[in-house]
Amino acid sequence: MSLTHELRNDPILGRWVIVTRNSSTSPSDHITEREMPDDPLTCPLCAGKESDTPRVIPDFMSLLRMDGDLNRRGVGMYDKMEGIGASEIIIESPEHFLTPWEMGMEQVTKVFLTYKERILELEKDPRLRYVLISKNYGKAAGASYTHPHSYLIASPIIPKRIKEELDGAKLYYRLKERCIFCDIIHEEERMAERIVLRRNDFVVFCPFAPAFPFEIWIMPRRHNCAFQDVESEELKELGITIITIMDKLKRLLNYPPYNLILHTAPNRIPRRDHWHTLGDDFHWHIEIVPRLINTGFEWTKGFYILTISPEEGAKYLREV
Repeated sequence: MSLTHELRNDPILGRWVIVTRNSSTSPSDHITEREMPDDPLTCPLCAGKESDTPRVIPDFMSLLRMDGDLNRRGVGMYDKMEGIGASEIIIESPEHFLTPWEMGMEQVTKVFLTYKERILELEKDPRLRYVLISKNYGKAAGASYTHPHSYLIASPIIPKRIKEELDGAKLYYRLKERCIFCDIIHEEERMAERIVLRRNDFVVFCPFAPAFPFEIWIMPRRHNCAFQDVESEELKELGITIITIMDKLKRLLNYPPYNLILHTAPNRIPRRDHWHTLGDDFHWHIEIVPRLINTGFEWTKGFYILTISPEEGAKYLREV
């Protein structure tokens, strides 16, 4: 009798995934062709254009603006508001050909320090509910430029995926009076089979029910809901952690395109009463999703199907 595939439930989102059993796939089955960088002569982020491109600049295609009022209003049964917010590009280096695999610890730490500074500045605006920071590397991951950069969007709404995560964490805390992310760290370290890397301040692992093969979570050991509260020594440790993980991805998956997303607390200033347990129930973290050939795909908007288990993925990453 053949084995059935395995259904797994994500305890934070309540999302189900299918992990295929006895899969014969290996990292080589998921590797994409490495992309070559664009011409620096046409790149608007390159050195030599400093008067036009400071370290943090408005997105050239921004659909949000900081001036004006939200003007929340109803149109019959529907709701709408003005497109208030910030859309920025964080230029990570003046070097056009510098890849994430070649950035040193000092430079990576500076990038994350810039993330922190921008969040601290933007959360002063009570109109803004959430600051979302992400890095897209490679066209398959949605990158508009090959020059090293990150995107920042600050908006008066919380993105749906983040809202689901916040709600799941809040519900878990209401039931158990514990942070679900802290519990996940303890469980992953206890089992050890999905651990990719352990450091003093961070634990890196492939989650139990990921949406994509080789998906990686970087979780701080110190419970803290907001990335902007991270301490300087933790930032340095985070830089080393990111460099180590990037090296593993490079060697295992041949410079893969990927998305890196910072998951942090929403701005608590506008709705302090609503987020009164946020400091206890949420835990900032980073998720890295390689965008690969034969990757997981969503089925009927309810399941994600993975052709390689997180245990296998973690083993390959750990040993590379």
